[in-house]
Amino acid sequence: MSTPTYVADHIAITEVLEKYNQGVAKADSSIMKPAFAEEATIFGVENGKLSGGAITALYQGIDRDFHPSPEGRAVIAYINVTGTAANARVDTNDVSGLCFTDYFNLLKVDGTWTIVSKIYHTNDAPKS
Repeated sequence: MSTPTYVADHIAITEVLEKYNQGVAKADSSIMKPAFAEEATIFGVENGKLSGGAITALYQGIDRDFHPSPEGRAVIAYINVTGTAANARVDTNDVSGLCFTDYFNLLKVDGTWTIVSKIYHTNDAPKS
């Protein structure tokens, strides 16, 4: 019988997702890059059309279009783990004037969790 690793995996995945959250909040892609596999992808729907590709598009967008948002908030809504595969949902409010929902797919490679894909939905910003 093997030792369950769910709790340790959940903590490790949370740490990976927090790198992403911090990079978004600080508008600095260098903080989030270690969370992603080099081959990772990002996709969403922009103006009714599929948009995305290589994860470098995320880094460029964060560095070019975002600004530090200390008022921003993010919550990890869930993490699902099965062996070496996991997915997670993160909801973010008030970051660079945006609110969005991200879905991440992660793999545990050589004992380390890494994000291999991100899809997102941009929500309407709350009315003040």
